[in-house]
Amino acid sequence: MLNEKPGMIYNDVKKCVETVINYVGKDITFSMTLALGKPVLFINELYRRAKEDPEISLKIITALSLEIPKGHSELEKRFLQPLSDRVFAGVPEFDYMLDFREGKLAKNVELFEFFSKAGTYLNNPIPQQHHLSSHYTHVVRDALALGTNVFGELIGYQEINGKTIYSMACNPDICLETIRKMNVMKANGQKVVVIGEANNKMPFMYGDAVVEAENYDIILQGPQYDYELFCPPQNPVALSDHMIGLNVSTLIKDGGTLQVGIGALGDAIVSGLIMRNEHNDVYQEILKKATLTKRYEKLITQWGDTGVFQEGLFGSSEMFVDAFMQMYKSKILKRKVFDSIPLMKLINDGKLSADNIPSDIIDQLLEMKAVHTKLSAKDFAFLSEYGILKKGLKYENHSIIDGELSYSVDMNEETNRQKIKQLLGKELLKGFVIQGAFFLGPKAFYQALKEMSEEERQLFVMSAVEKVNQLYGGEELRTLQRKDARFVNTGMVASVLGSIASDQLENGQVVSGIGGQYNFVAMGHALSDARVIMMVKSTKGSGKNLKSNIVFRYGHCSIPKHLRDIVVTEYGIADIRSKPEKQVIAEMINIADSRFQKQLLDQAKKAGKIPMDYEIPEEFRNNLPQKISTLLKPYQSQGFFQQFPFGTDFTEEEVALGGALKSLKALAKANRLKLVKGIGLELFRPIPKSAHNYLKRMKLLDPASLNEKVLRKIVVFALRNVNTFADTPSFPINTTNHVKSN
Repeated sequence: MLNEKPGMIYNDVKKCVETVINYVGKDITFSMTLALGKPVLFINELYRRAKEDPEISLKIITALSLEIPKGHSELEKRFLQPLSDRVFAGVPEFDYMLDFREGKLAKNVELFEFFSKAGTYLNNPIPQQHHLSSHYTHVVRDALALGTNVFGELIGYQEINGKTIYSMACNPDICLETIRKMNVMKANGQKVVVIGEANNKMPFMYGDAVVEAENYDIILQGPQYDYELFCPPQNPVALSDHMIGLNVSTLIKDGGTLQVGIGALGDAIVSGLIMRNEHNDVYQEILKKATLTKRYEKLITQWGDTGVFQEGLFGSSEMFVDAFMQMYKSKILKRKVFDSIPLMKLINDGKLSADNIPSDIIDQLLEMKAVHTKLSAKDFAFLSEYGILKKGLKYENHSIIDGELSYSVDMNEETNRQKIKQLLGKELLKGFVIQGAFFLGPKAFYQALKEMSEEERQLFVMSAVEKVNQLYGGEELRTLQRKDARFVNTGMVASVLGSIASDQLENGQVVSGIGGQYNFVAMGHALSDARVIMMVKSTKGSGKNLKSNIVFRYGHCSIPKHLRDIVVTEYGIADIRSKPEKQVIAEMINIADSRFQKQLLDQAKKAGKIPMDYEIPEEFRNNLPQKISTLLKPYQSQGFFQQFPFGTDFTEEEVALGGALKSLKALAKANRLKLVKGIGLELFRPIPKSAHNYLKRMKLLDPASLNEKVLRKIVVFALRNVNTFADTPSFPINTTNHVKSN
């Protein structure tokens, strides 16, 4: 045995790693969950030992190793360094990733990831060759098959009734299943170790995430483990993103269920939903101008909604992101669900609500045979747990005791059923508004969770992906909870036949990983009242490198065409489920950028997939960026469609510089001649006074060398190229993180 008893507390990470190596040996396959839930100090020490001792063979299996941004070019470094120093102060880095990026990963160490930040491993043969293509719900199976013998995760903790209780907090996703299966391995005599690294800055989350110390062989705990959590800033939301968000917002039914992911498109959807809920008159005005309600009247009437949220939404999402917190604050995320089949049936039938227990509730439960006619101790526990019976009651000798009064549990008698109504509670207990598997977000997101009361935080439950990402194992309950579900995911490329590529290029290069996308697509087709919504930006690149993301064919697909459902671009909605291919193609071309529509139609006709006399309807022939700009820009002065709808950690100068440098990079790819000419012209222009604050931020206001003088001119050109000086916004940029602006 590793220890005399599980749950031993260590405060010395070196001693912990030494103990692990002595127990399992020097052939170590260490697995840890994705994103925030990694035990940073443990893996850093384990990696240090492997570098020091070439006899150790260390395989690391994980995903999304979070990295503090540093930049590649000198301009990127000048921009990112002050930001990183400010936003990521106190956040430790992964030593194995620092070495990996520099090409110095120890030879006796291998890294295998099943998901990565999009595009970060392109054209890098080692991670391409080591990528694990695994659905999120299959990751545990695959990691154990590869020989995992040590597992670690970052956990939170707090005192409850005088005892330290732990929470998997940000990542019960694959951890619950891993520990359960590794316990079986231990029982079979295999040498495996489970490590918990306890950090008191981690919000203590409820649901299935709550665990006791005995789940871990060793828990690292002490002041040195209370480091700052990784907190990525919000991504900017472009006008085209906002338009996609508006389109999707019309498909979300009040009283339904929503799954969205991290990033600009997720923020755009929620921004659209908040506008719909809090500024419905403006929202309706924009929908009318965009002809959305006219073009998609049948679809929206049957499957969507454009009114304010009365019942609200329930969140069922592998990733609990800040966007859900914004919906909660805006009273959109408020539909409570319960882990009880009979209660969910009554709620869905409109016979019960979370905040009002009807006087005939016992009669209803008896009719459903959810409780016995003679209430048992188990029935009493169920009724008490969910607040149907008020607090303070006892079950003794087949009676319910309320102080000195005693009530019969024989519900065959009408008088007894009438009397028990005096014992009913006022509202249901143990409801929750979101069920997530992992979370990641800005610092203010973590702080909001930490500052909540225990009662309020229990509305946000965390569970394993085996529960969140599928129906298996609890089909009836999960179907009832996830009514009118909208599973919203992102794709890179869509074919006109409805297949989606979202994780890999057609040459085999992995962009990110499949994650849970297929899980949600499969679930969306399994639930009769659900829809799968795939968001795809209509184009990528610019200038000569502009390409359509709606294509006739593509050499890879993450979601095949037989699982097609709804595809949304900034130009509209393609409802392509249960339709013949000629109609699918027509609808997909309708939402493509108009600069590519003729080519797509010609290809379809040549392949005999659409009638030769078919023409694109006139209303879909003006799918161009200026159409969106003309529609949405006038509303920016009212505070809508902001670049950072929920605030940002960036300063105003950083927002402008970030956009300018990004455009500069795009220009270098799209039109290098224009770039060279522009910079050449800038060399002979004076520095505008309005550029001084930006140059000061980049430490280029007073250049000390010829190189810095050139860099200063490049920055000025970049700012001028995006009209920073000529077209100063007439509305303020919200740079206070998470101040709701619309």
